[in-house]
Amino acid sequence: MLLIFPSIEISHECCVQIVQGEPGSTVQYTLDPVQMAVIWRGENAKTLHVIDVDGVEQGRVPNRDIIRRMVEAVDIPIQVGGGLRQYDAIKDLFDIGVYRVVLGTAAVENAGLVERLIKEFGTRKIAVFIEAKEGMVWVKGGREQTTVTPLELAQKMVKLGVCRIVYAEINPETSKRHMNIESLRELATNGGARVTAEGGVENYQDLIKLQEIEKYGVDSVIVGKPLYENRFACQRLWRINEAQLTDFSPTRRTPPPS
Repeated sequence: MLLIFPSIEISHECCVQIVQGEPGSTVQYTLDPVQMAVIWRGENAKTLHVIDVDGVEQGRVPNRDIIRRMVEAVDIPIQVGGGLRQYDAIKDLFDIGVYRVVLGTAAVENAGLVERLIKEFGTRKIAVFIEAKEGMVWVKGGREQTTVTPLELAQKMVKLGVCRIVYAEINPETSKRHMNIESLRELATNGGARVTAEGGVENYQDLIKLQEIEKYGVDSVIVGKPLYENRFACQRLWRINEAQLTDFSPTRRTPPPS
């Protein structure tokens, strides 16, 4: 069964995307990433994928305190990506309770950092993000093309001890991420690591397509916009339930004192 990571993108301490309420509902969903983490946890998320959007641009972790509060607010693992290129910043994320970090540009430009992190924190704590377009890896938030293919990078990272690849592919015709089943299958089959798909999932049927290649090693998927737009049938039940709530704070599911 595929593991689904709800994605929370943070910029200037706010969520980039906000959940849409039921038509006609007066429920106002939050821009607070901490409260959004609680909402997804309350809807049975087993883990979360957090992207520090500002970090992609800055090469650091400007939303570190928000991430710390998210970790403290929920009882599930959180993995974090976005501009993680410095050892001290990555170690600090582990110190505040982040379960796993996802390295993109750093994996291409500083393989020594990847190796050091794996030796110190273990293989489960480090994933490598590969974003591809027209058969090549792109870095710096998809702005710079490299001369390495996704499979070559994956195999290089596996030799260092990496066991998890997060893979996204850009459709050159639309400049948007799409779900390329063949690319995912090839990477999982020949790359030597488990694969998490990111981007391109639009609906339940797309999840079924991914489920069919789980046997090759594509065992999880990161979903963002479709979840926020309520494209899955079960979400109607969640929205109806949340219409009865008056508080979306991190403690809203804590039973009142007796």
